[in-house]
Amino acid sequence: MTGEERLRVFTEKNYQKTVTKVNDHIYHFLGYGHSNAAAVIGKSSVILIDALDCTGYAKDLKAELKKLTDKPVRTIIYTHGHPDHRGGAGVFRDTVREVIAFAPAKPVLKYFDRLKDVLNQRGSYQFGYELTDEETISQGIGIREGRAVGKGEPDFLKPTTLYRVKEVERVIDGIKLKMVSAPGETDDQIFVWLEDDQVICSGDNYYGCWPNLYAIRGTQYRDVSAWVDALDVILSYEAKALLPGHTKPLIGKELIKEQVGVFKDAIEYVLLETLDCMNKGMSVSETVQQVKLPEKYQEKDFLGEFYGTVEWSVKSIYYGYVGWFDGNAANLLPVSDQEYNQVLFDLIGQEKLTEKIEACIEKEQYQMALQLLGLLDGKGLADSDGWKKQALLGRAAQTPSANARHYLIASAKALG
Repeated sequence: MTGEERLRVFTEKNYQKTVTKVNDHIYHFLGYGHSNAAAVIGKSSVILIDALDCTGYAKDLKAELKKLTDKPVRTIIYTHGHPDHRGGAGVFRDTVREVIAFAPAKPVLKYFDRLKDVLNQRGSYQFGYELTDEETISQGIGIREGRAVGKGEPDFLKPTTLYRVKEVERVIDGIKLKMVSAPGETDDQIFVWLEDDQVICSGDNYYGCWPNLYAIRGTQYRDVSAWVDALDVILSYEAKALLPGHTKPLIGKELIKEQVGVFKDAIEYVLLETLDCMNKGMSVSETVQQVKLPEKYQEKDFLGEFYGTVEWSVKSIYYGYVGWFDGNAANLLPVSDQEYNQVLFDLIGQEKLTEKIEACIEKEQYQMALQLLGLLDGKGLADSDGWKKQALLGRAAQTPSANARHYLIASAKALG
């Protein structure tokens, strides 16, 4: 199958709207929004763990909850601050009395907000907000966000209780729970442990495909070693059910230990292999070529590159540990890309270059075509944009990563 076909099959298999009854008072909601939600029914109210991404999806969730109980949602717990887990909270503002969240374990870089315009543009490309349903298929770890399909906009509720500690134990409306800070995908990530039920709500530190150890929209370095540590802590709990923020719940101790354990081991393998390559003096490109998932991991659907990719992970780890310089003296004080590309263009010549680009496109070597097309930037060649669009769309069809697919298609459409 092509990457596009693999993503389609994965989406159809994993994101059907499903309510999982964990026991007589805990329910998990999959496919009701881009993210999941869990509801814990207490003595007189409902504790909602995450609140989907927008008002329309949250209204559907509210209607589903009414079928299960007439008790109102009084408490919302955010597993982290990503908008797709908070955007539906406003639908419950008429009954909610407490909204709980944790502060980031380390602060966001000062002045990061000065990048909002470019990050918003890159985020739109990553998530495929301006694309059609057919173009996107899914967002990799869930159905499309409601804002992209006419289901409403985010309506956030600010936390009323913000913790700045490692863990908190509470009894809320008769429900004993522990909230544990677990930096990984985000620095404010937590998981929720329901001891009496042996249920753990893992947030986004686990979901059933290769994670965004780096997000192409642009983020601060996500500490992969801390992410591995967080998974170790999750695995230390004897959970009978694990309810993730995306993808299907895991029911049964053995399944949780096996699947989350393999997920953790695969991430740690990529981390340590990348560091070993770096220690040998290998460049970023050489490291990317060297670090691949072993065959025993490649066959696992829950490690499929439907969201993040191993290549992006390797690059993020490399730069996260040592920065942009790869140790090669030739890269220390380089000429500009524009000057270098002009020299290559002059050496190759337009005729040979365009022949090679056409040949690459014909052979479906779209990535090579895209990189060669960079040499034509600013040359005013009439066919350049047409070739680039064809190569971008062709490359999109080859990749199973929803994020990569969206970015490539959005870039193609931006050419007109």
